Amino acid sequence: MAAAKAYRCFRDRRVTKIYLALVRGHVSVNRMMIDRAIGKNTTEGMTHMMCTEGTQGCQNPKPSLTEMTALERGFYSGDPVTKVLLQPLTGRTHQLRVHCSSVGHPIVGDFTYSMKTDSSPYRMMLHAHHLQIPVEGELIEVTTADPFTHLLDSNLELGSCVNSLHDIIKGLKDKCVTERCDRNSILGVQAEKIHEEKASEETEEEREKCLQWLTEWATN
Repeated sequence: MAAAKAYRCFRDRRVTKIYLALVRGHVSVNRMMIDRAIGKNTTEGMTHMMCTEGTQGCQNPKPSLTEMTALERGFYSGDPVTKVLLQPLTGRTHQLRVHCSSVGHPIVGDFTYSMKTDSSPYRMMLHAHHLQIPVEGELIEVTTADPFTHLLDSNLELGSCVNSLHDIIKGLKDKCVTERCDRNSILGVQAEKIHEEKASEETEEEREKCLQWLTEWATN
């Protein structure tokens, strides 16, 4: 039953997914909405990649939205980087990697979307940081530690904070709680009872899809 409820949150796009990343260069704006459709790359030798609409060989592009928020600007091994918060508002394959690259700020260590040039970092600097699943009766939250600090990686030197990660996460949580309260008050007790009855009719397919989406969040 729990898996079925979680699955429906994913299906109805009510799940909040937050990633942290280090991107190349100093992002000039503090917030931006990246609105670029993403499709399959059919160019020979690049069929394992995705691409944005308008690029050569981009097939069947679908609407894709990512909100990027600059957190700190600094340097990684002497090269300019920006620590950003990424919130995908759609769920396309490789969406965050493609969108960052498309605005001129590829993710540090992304060997594929740097056209095999960014190979020196020990990992790709993209990290699943926060997940909210607003199932009825409880807000499920998962938060992981921030790996992009000088204490954990001596190659990283960041400057003063542009936007507070803590305040952003808190704001998202407050908004989620408010929306759930508003929805519950509108539905009423009878509607909630009907919803609970339907939620109990979970299927094996729903459980599998829930696990699939949780895996995609963690690995992207």
